[in-house]
Amino acid sequence: MPKNRHLSILRWIPLFAASLVAMHPCLVNAQGTGTPSSTTWKAGAASAKITPETEMWMAGYAARTKPAEGVELDLYAKALVIEDQAGTQWALITLDLVGVPRNVRLFVAEQAEKQHGIAHDRLVLNASHTHSGPELRTDRTFATSDPAKYYDAAAEYTNKLQNTLLRLIGEAKTKLEPASLDYGQARCGFAMNRRMPNGKGGYNNFPNPEGPVDLSVPVLRVANAAGKALTFVFGYSCHCTTLGHQKFSGDYAGYAQQYLQEAHPGVVSMFMNGCSGDQNPYPRRTMELAQAHGRSLATAVEAALTTQLKPLSGKIRAAYREIPLAYDTIPTREQLEAQTKSSNTLDAAHATRVLTRLKDAGTLATDYPYPVQVTRLGDQLTWVTLGGEVVVDYALRLKQEIKDPIVWVSGYSNDVMTYIPSLRVWKEGAMKRAMP
Repeated sequence: MPKNRHLSILRWIPLFAASLVAMHPCLVNAQGTGTPSSTTWKAGAASAKITPETEMWMAGYAARTKPAEGVELDLYAKALVIEDQAGTQWALITLDLVGVPRNVRLFVAEQAEKQHGIAHDRLVLNASHTHSGPELRTDRTFATSDPAKYYDAAAEYTNKLQNTLLRLIGEAKTKLEPASLDYGQARCGFAMNRRMPNGKGGYNNFPNPEGPVDLSVPVLRVANAAGKALTFVFGYSCHCTTLGHQKFSGDYAGYAQQYLQEAHPGVVSMFMNGCSGDQNPYPRRTMELAQAHGRSLATAVEAALTTQLKPLSGKIRAAYREIPLAYDTIPTREQLEAQTKSSNTLDAAHATRVLTRLKDAGTLATDYPYPVQVTRLGDQLTWVTLGGEVVVDYALRLKQEIKDPIVWVSGYSNDVMTYIPSLRVWKEGAMKRAMP
């Protein structure tokens, strides 16, 4: 992949807007029916621990120099399957991982359709983006000081993870029972924009209380025919970077899910990260703060559940498209060879990897297949799930421009390849060096 991995957002804005209309006309200017909630749906959920059982390197911080040294909080994958009255099924998978690699999405989507009859456009995979999870890269060119051990551990873990996700979908399907779907929303305040002007025309990675944020906490409550909660799906737009140590953990999102499940025995609690590419938790850097933020977010979910929830009724409709996003600048072989001599070891290593790809393929890609997905749950909820580390501007803009009763926007879905800046951030620059 070229050094400038920040995709040309200038091309993406009109393409994305057009894709919403083209993928399904009902997604624009749709109106809710207001039909009261009833058990016209079926739903089932399942959960599995995915904490690595062998030594693995951790993802999220390039400066790490050694593998994980233990477990602070177990990691989980969770699946929710929803079926409408017509028998159409939709599956959501959430993961306590830094991202969903494209190859994992493609494999799971193909097998989910073969094994469970769930089409690829009706499967959503979302990562919490915890920086305290395992590294999933299985390309040998990304190997560390011990290439064979690193690659083998990552490949073994990834294969096991894929099988686990498929098993969870099947398990959730076996648990399908009459259910109601209701939506609520609250707010939580520990997220803050992390791009502060440095006075020199650039931006530094510092808390910016004046920067744009999305403090909303959307909540989907799934309950059985008796009214007992089965699943809470909740979202928040904030990096999972409270922690920076060498132990596996779901960070604040992991604690929020744990607290909700402790308060509601039998409930499967699922976190969906939003558009948090430029959002950090503050304050941070201690386990106590991760727990405090998790408690704050769990409390916001509980607050949403006390409101007058909006019932969802209707059919499941979904669309998925991969938009070719152009890279800004393709480096030449000479530029890459010069970069391999850089004093910055990360830049040098990246140039070496790109040269390897250039040698193997003979050319470098000029664009990237960026995933855009829209799900309509009933006549009320339009759920936009985007790949990559999307900045908050997209959630704010889409929720304003899509004229539907409820709009939910999630990033880190189906592929996490790079930051996805808005036009505002693109013009500001300095995104390349933005470190969580």
